[in-house]
Amino acid sequence: MYIGAGFVALFVFRLGYGYINPSSERSRFEQFQAGSDFEFSKKNYASEKFLAPAQNGHQPYSVDQKYEKVASLSSRTDAFDQDQAQVRALTEQHHALIEYEQIAGLKGGRRFELGIGIVPAEFDNAVQEFGRIGKLSSIRVDKTDKTREYRDLRAKQASLEKTRESLMSLKGRGGRIDELINLEERLLDIEGQIQSVGVSLGEFSQENEFCTIKLALQEFVPSSNHISLLHRIRVALHWTVIYYLALLVILLVATLLALAATSLLEKLRWITVTGET
Repeated sequence: MYIGAGFVALFVFRLGYGYINPSSERSRFEQFQAGSDFEFSKKNYASEKFLAPAQNGHQPYSVDQKYEKVASLSSRTDAFDQDQAQVRALTEQHHALIEYEQIAGLKGGRRFELGIGIVPAEFDNAVQEFGRIGKLSSIRVDKTDKTREYRDLRAKQASLEKTRESLMSLKGRGGRIDELINLEERLLDIEGQIQSVGVSLGEFSQENEFCTIKLALQEFVPSSNHISLLHRIRVALHWTVIYYLALLVILLVATLLALAATSLLEKLRWITVTGET
């Protein structure tokens, strides 16, 4: 009886709180914060030449920097189809390459993720224009230097090519069959590594220079000012069940601990009395 009365009291309290603070009843779409931190495998690199200043008496020198530049944008919209079409139109307008695309969710809560490669000259303007679509939630631009990685790949390619030349020079010499087989296998392995490095270097070539824009567009439905009684009861009931069960568990544990402590004290008292006797 007391347990039921406590549940009803807590439920009434939560139901009344919903009327005092309507924001607690809002739809999850209003509380959504879109994230654009999705990943896709394609990496885009660009280059920039600049003149390094003279230092320690040396003349200024030209530096060819390789870098990765990524803009991540998150927006919300209540006109999902219209804004999605606008995103696609801007992509075509800037001659961007769609490298990743995903649409998920049901009407009223759909999510559109788009990853594009765009030439560096169009990057800044495109980021500003994409940011005007829907209601911008967040924006971040990251630029990472990749010059050392590029140079390491070039050095690895040169080393592999020298190794291949050395192995090729051994093919004309005689030897046992097993040695020749091992030599061929070694050459095939070197060729595979050279091709792999060549593919990685190809991503740095001037013909493939792109920056990356990642756009996440989340659909949301504005909540009505009127919240139905059924919805308030559902929210209050869900909250009451969770917290009342937690309260009962805490009371049960506290009771068991109290009983255990009482039993221990009784045993200690009995031992004391017995010892005195």
